[in-house]
Formats: sequence, C-alpha cells, structure tokens
Amino acid sequence: MEKILILTLGLTFAAIPARANEVPLSNVAYVSEGIIATGIAYEIGRVCPSLTARVLAGVFFLYDLQSHAYDLGYSKAEVDGFINDKDEKARLEATARERLAAMGAVVGQPESYCVVGRQEIALESQVGKLLR
Repeated sequence: MEKILILTLGLTFAAIPARANEVPLSNVAYVSEGIIATGIAYEIGRVCPSLTARVLAGVFFLYDLQSHAYDLGYSKAEVDGFINDKDEKARLEATARERLAAMGAVVGQPESYCVVGRQEIALESQVGKLLR
C-alpha cells in the first residue's frame, strides 16, 4: 500500500509543470509586455479616428498570454489572481500610458496617436499587429 501511495504521489507531482523560477506572474516578461502592448493598441484605437484596434486579434492574443502562463506552470488561481489584481492592473496601465507618451502620443492630440499607430503597424510590432 505504501508503495502505491508513493508511486501515486510521484506521478501526481510529475504531472505538475515545473517552473524554472518561482517568480510572480507579473515578472514574466512575455505576459506583462503582451498586456502592455495590448493596452497601447487599445488606447490608440480608442483615440485615433483613422485606426481601430483589432478586437478579435487582441482577444486571441490575450488567450495566448494566458496559455503561455499555464505552460510555464502557473495555476488557474494564479492567473486569475494576476488578472484580477487591481494594483497590478493600475501598474500595467500606467506603464502603457508612459510608453505611449514616450512613443510620441500626446493627450488631447488624436493625430499624434495615429502617427504612433501607423509607425507600429509599419514596424509590424505587437502593437501594430493589434491595429488596422
């Protein structure tokens, strides 16, 4: 009986994906940077009258980020906790706004958002892939 219990526990733990580093999901660059890029594209699409955010592409990209987190071994509870963390949301939104401003977007000047958006589309960046 003891051997069966040990074997069962061993198989259970072997099925749990191991993470190379026990780091908060907020420190996983692919996930954080993806969310920031999505936020930038959303804001450009919201402000620039000649560009729109590709909503479906954005949703699929966010699902890709979620899958990536799962593939790294983060649990559904960890991913949901990250997604629903108000402080983390505020941090990512602030970062997206700072980067958007650094790219040349000026609040109150919609055309500046359009210029940034067209540049990102031309660069085929993640932001640009989420715009049309």
